[in-house]
Amino acid sequence: MAEVTRNSASMSIGGHLVELRARIVKISAAILLASIVAFIFHRDILELLTVPYERAVPDGDGLSFFRPTEAFAVSMRLSLFGGLVISSPIIIYQLWRFVSPALTKQERRYVVPLSLVLAVLFGSGIFLGYWSLERGLGFLFDFGGDSLNPVIQAESYLSFAMRFIFVFGFAFEFPVFLFAAAAAGVVTSRGLRANRRWAVTAIVVIGAVVTPSGDPLTLLLLSTPLYILYEITILAIRFILKK
Repeated sequence: MAEVTRNSASMSIGGHLVELRARIVKISAAILLASIVAFIFHRDILELLTVPYERAVPDGDGLSFFRPTEAFAVSMRLSLFGGLVISSPIIIYQLWRFVSPALTKQERRYVVPLSLVLAVLFGSGIFLGYWSLERGLGFLFDFGGDSLNPVIQAESYLSFAMRFIFVFGFAFEFPVFLFAAAAAGVVTSRGLRANRRWAVTAIVVIGAVVTPSGDPLTLLLLSTPLYILYEITILAIRFILKK
């Protein structure tokens, strides 16, 4: 009997590994196809990402590159960036599909709605990050005054801009994980309400660590909507899970 149990567990682990491989293949294929599409429009993506810089430095000379291969490397990185953004709904859905076999029948009802919420929150974070980028750059460049003229390397700026935008996108996902923790009985809406001060502290500290610029304006632009999402999550936990 013990041997049968061990074999069943082994088969179960093997099945999970097969399922994980299938999900990884689908995610990789989605990223690859989306990156090909993004490569076709990589010049448009480049122009879109340089708009905040041009507005922050209206009298500047634009971005520069210093190596023969840098323009190609930037194009590849932009294509991957665009591919990740475009394929994010598929990535989120595939991850949830991998987790769903471990859930009860009633919990599986949340897979599609939560996947949609994750995709919407990620897109909202990306949008806010892009909007905040110009403000963050303006704040940082103002420290140079009239004595320092920015001559920014294209690869350096774009790496900064993509990290900046992605931080907002990923940070906006936390309400779903908070909701999932409440669904699992780890936290309650009453406990979250009672610990608002600690939540604000955690949001500010984590925001200060993860923001690429580290300036107070960007921290404020990130922390404020995160706290609003925290309050909305408390209401969602209180009414949706109770129902």
